[in-house]
Amino acid sequence: MKQLWQVLRMTVRADRAALWLMLAGLVLPIVASVVLAITLSADNVIGAVLWVITGVLAGILLFLIVLGRRAERVAYRQISGQPGAVGAVLKSSLRRAWQASEMPVAVTKSQDAVYRAVGKPGVVLIGEGPQSRTRRMLEEERRNVARIVPNVPVHLLHVGPDADSVPLERLPKTLNKLKKTITKPEVFAVSNRLNSLTKTSSLPIPKGIDPTKVRAPKPR
Repeated sequence: MKQLWQVLRMTVRADRAALWLMLAGLVLPIVASVVLAITLSADNVIGAVLWVITGVLAGILLFLIVLGRRAERVAYRQISGQPGAVGAVLKSSLRRAWQASEMPVAVTKSQDAVYRAVGKPGVVLIGEGPQSRTRRMLEEERRNVARIVPNVPVHLLHVGPDADSVPLERLPKTLNKLKKTITKPEVFAVSNRLNSLTKTSSLPIPKGIDPTKVRAPKPR
């Protein structure tokens, strides 16, 4: 409960609209259950009580779902722009159908990086940093991937300060919206082949912050 309260405070402090959405998620199912209890079980006390209990439980569940989504969004915003943020999202937020690593496949001394994810849409290369500095890295990595797995589609994405870049919090949704072209067994085969024939850069880069473990600062 203490951790839940800390997450709630952190979320509301950074996202004012989150509180109203959570309250709506809590109250609306309860109100709906009371209306249903009066309408359908006016002469049945046990039935009416069960309707209200169901509404309360549904309200609490919806409250927690909204809290989780908004807290994750706030956490992504907090780490956005930090080196390794894309890796943290790939590690913690992708579905099991994806094969990805929190470590980049290419990185520069300025800590601009390229990450690789393999899923049913094919191979996705994600540049972390300004497009003016990551575009060339992405093209080089695309040529490497095309040489190793020539028949697999390759998609390029940018996560950075540019206006047309993908916001960090929308990266998982953007990946999952890509058109699926290969099967799950092929995903593992492509990922294994790429991992065996490519080497991760030896330049150090922070792994970033796991959005699921962000906590609010302790009050003074």
